[in-house]
Amino acid sequence: MERRIIKELTVWKDDKNRKPMILKGARQTGKTWIMKEFGRSCFENYIYVNFDEEIEIRSVFESNKDPKRIIELLSLLSNQKCTPGKTLIILDEIQECPEALNSLKYFKENANEYHVIAAGSLLGTLLAQPKSYPVGMVNLLNVYPLDFGEFLNAANPGMYQYYQSIRKNQQIEEVFHKRLLDSYNKYLIIGGMPECVFSWINEGDPRRIDQIQRELIELYENDFSKHNGKINSGRLLQVFRSIVSQLAKPNEKFIYGVVREGGRARDFEEAIEWLVSSGLLLRINNVSKIEMPLAAFDRYEQFKLYLFDVGLLKHMAGLPNETILLREDYQFKGPLTENYVLQQLQGEFAIKPRYFSDKSGELDFLLQDETEIIPVEVKGGENKKAASFKRYIAAHTPKFAIRYSKNGYRKDGEIINIPLYLVGRTKELL
Repeated sequence: MERRIIKELTVWKDDKNRKPMILKGARQTGKTWIMKEFGRSCFENYIYVNFDEEIEIRSVFESNKDPKRIIELLSLLSNQKCTPGKTLIILDEIQECPEALNSLKYFKENANEYHVIAAGSLLGTLLAQPKSYPVGMVNLLNVYPLDFGEFLNAANPGMYQYYQSIRKNQQIEEVFHKRLLDSYNKYLIIGGMPECVFSWINEGDPRRIDQIQRELIELYENDFSKHNGKINSGRLLQVFRSIVSQLAKPNEKFIYGVVREGGRARDFEEAIEWLVSSGLLLRINNVSKIEMPLAAFDRYEQFKLYLFDVGLLKHMAGLPNETILLREDYQFKGPLTENYVLQQLQGEFAIKPRYFSDKSGELDFLLQDETEIIPVEVKGGENKKAASFKRYIAAHTPKFAIRYSKNGYRKDGEIINIPLYLVGRTKELL
């Protein structure tokens, strides 16, 4: 399976001002595979260290701060030559060795001719803690589940070629539109977790996908008690398991009382921060004004939480596959579609999406692209009704207004209708 992040890492490799790289992201999103594939495809060789499996190797970093001495010892232990510019040094499960994490500072200062990349389980929760890593001395890159384009490339390479050929204002022939929508429906079921996609390509058994998704959910829930530190694991579990019911509400704003009757912010704030930092949940804030810059008007007490993978959300909601494939309308269709859209938008724009909601109505998402604010309406089908969306357009005449739906790619008056399968290519289609 091809991952687009390899291209970003290739840019990092050739950047003269690069720093040691840290990959962040939820467990099982493919970080280890990405690092090794990057080493195989872009370097002559790589040295791989796993601090969870090779406990003894931690002493190399505990006893030395000189990066060149560290490299010398790693070369001896791996029986591989380490050449600047030709060897990738991979430090996996780096959270198990704080000294290795701190050593990245010395690689940047004293041995930046070497390429060093690191990752670890729940590393985001560690990096969110003050003074937990050498700030300013590393590059950070997020790893997400496969997006729809990556999924399509893996599952149907021929259709992916057509998908990649779509250009701004291009008419999409009906036969391709229907086939891409069919792939979109499959993505809602399978999601983007690498193990699920790999299993679908090789076995094509939806029962196996369901089993993998169940096991992944169990893995994440087991992590709560192992890696949560000072945070109550029961509260992590309560917040995580409340996501489906939170999104099923008419107003999807996160309500603490849904997690537990009488629940308050002080009871669950730390648990939410941990889950967001771990990469398991995606958070977007409501804004008090739709003005530039959006971040200046964040209402931190009003936010929505989504799951990081739509396939896992579908599994947690207990939606049967036939419901998604055969029914045009069903309970939870709106939240599932919104979750999909937000997942595809991760990393698409420099500024994280927001949403707007007050007594006058709601806008599903707000995107900021340089000096433009783009209102977004999300529809799970072909329904065009969106009173709040249309009122905002009439009152503010934005340069761009987007509706994501199952309709074709076209302009409907002031609105650009982008098919749901093209969400991940939004910026280049504007």
